[in-house]
Amino acid sequence: MASSPLSKSIGRAYDHPPRAVQDAKDLGFRIKRTNVRHTNGRSIATYEFDEGEPDPSKAGRRALPKKERDVIIRAAGEKCQPCGAEHNLQVDHRIPYEVAGEAPVGEKQPFQVLCGSCNRKKSRDCERCRNRLESSDPDICRSCYWADPTSYNHVAMRQERRADIVWIGDEVKDYERLRREAGRHKRNVTDEIKISLKN
Repeated sequence: MASSPLSKSIGRAYDHPPRAVQDAKDLGFRIKRTNVRHTNGRSIATYEFDEGEPDPSKAGRRALPKKERDVIIRAAGEKCQPCGAEHNLQVDHRIPYEVAGEAPVGEKQPFQVLCGSCNRKKSRDCERCRNRLESSDPDICRSCYWADPTSYNHVAMRQERRADIVWIGDEVKDYERLRREAGRHKRNVTDEIKISLKN
């Protein structure tokens, strides 16, 4: 197994088991999921290779060379496109690989820059999205927040709007003032922002 595509893929570090499972599926491996009871009593998923040969029509994701990733990150201002974070930056498909493969023909900007946190949020939203599960229409993905957070119609097919705000450096004092005000009203910061916008 040392020379298989899976072992090359598994050579990267994973901190999100569903991503590791999806990479194995993208390489054509059959994966069996089973729910088991964790020692804390919660139900969790376990994964194992299923019987049968891998699907030879699946080649897996193309690994972007570091030079290409660096160019994409610089073009995005070295910031996460949804939240503006400047750390743990990752290059991600705008339209999920599971929907459109590497990149639809003619796609001008097939990749975007996300921080690790936003990439995990996107994965969770996409895992539950009806479009990915049922129709896999790239145009629906194109109009999603996770494809373009500056101009979108939905978030994983839900009528929803988001504004990820990050306070950096001297701005932190503004956040702390807002947090104290929210505490006086027994609200969280998000609700405090929403209510202050109505006034």
